[in-house]
Amino acid sequence: MMCERGKGLEALIQQEYSNISGLAISIGDQLEYEYYADGYAQDSSTHIASVTKSILSLLVGIAVERGAIKSIEDRVLDYFPFYQLKRGEKTIQQLTIRHLLTMVAPYKFRSEPYTKVYTSNDWTVAALDLLGGKGNVGDFKYTTVGLQVLSGIITHATGQSVLEFANNNLFEPLDIKVSQNIRIQDKSTYLSFLKEAVTSGWVIDPAGVNTAGWGLTLTTGDMVKIGQLCLKKGTWKNKKIVSAEWINNSVRKHSFLDKKAYGFLWWIIDDVSGTYAAIGDSGNIIYVSTQHEMVVAITSQFKPRAKDRIELITKYIEPKFVSGREPLAV
Repeated sequence: MMCERGKGLEALIQQEYSNISGLAISIGDQLEYEYYADGYAQDSSTHIASVTKSILSLLVGIAVERGAIKSIEDRVLDYFPFYQLKRGEKTIQQLTIRHLLTMVAPYKFRSEPYTKVYTSNDWTVAALDLLGGKGNVGDFKYTTVGLQVLSGIITHATGQSVLEFANNNLFEPLDIKVSQNIRIQDKSTYLSFLKEAVTSGWVIDPAGVNTAGWGLTLTTGDMVKIGQLCLKKGTWKNKKIVSAEWINNSVRKHSFLDKKAYGFLWWIIDDVSGTYAAIGDSGNIIYVSTQHEMVVAITSQFKPRAKDRIELITKYIEPKFVSGREPLAV
């Protein structure tokens, strides 16, 4: 869908952001612009990488709302009574769900041990084995493998798989279709999934638990809906999906990576104007501007070190699409 304000944007994308497969922009309830490339279309699913983390945040909020999770102040180990605590482990006993959501839980690694976790028979237990150690509780440590613990919590708390819980409580109300679990058999299928994922689904581990930090595929339009849900404080077509309180808490500053602020698995771009984003590798993003009632969703094909999408949005997209509009008070 082309509009006058989109002129020149496609040329810029093709020249400087060539791995973008889909771009959709909404303002208020109106879809203003769509762009697709390289054979992708409205119904094409793409691996959204770490944007998956922000979907997990919404699911935790819904689980709290429904009473499956009592509080994010609950200790992590309360949800894993079967877990065999290693001798001398004390730090892990202090850790709460809040620590996971804000990326301030310590782990026993400097760099992500992807192979160790993803070749195990139970990725949640493997992640629990890495949680704690001698690090300081409260220091920001961004992790993907460690976040698998959150999927385990949702699974044990709700008695459903993460995908079942998401379909029943988030995806189906928004008319988002995620049809199946996806198994990663080996390194080659993992790389194939990263580079070519177009199947609607969510990766699971050998124990049947869906991934928390990556592994979900959505369409560009699905991502717009997630952004609009957050913009509308958790309400969709007059039905409350997740509480406004959860949305508000999710997108305010709780922790920091250098000068970058972090909420509950959302990056806070500018808390004054109410701008925040779900950001994933290769340039996948859901960008929400409360001030301008704007959502920008970008899906991207796999590319290491893709060019910054925040710059694309703030420097080129926002000036084109919000020029002349009165900003909202936030």
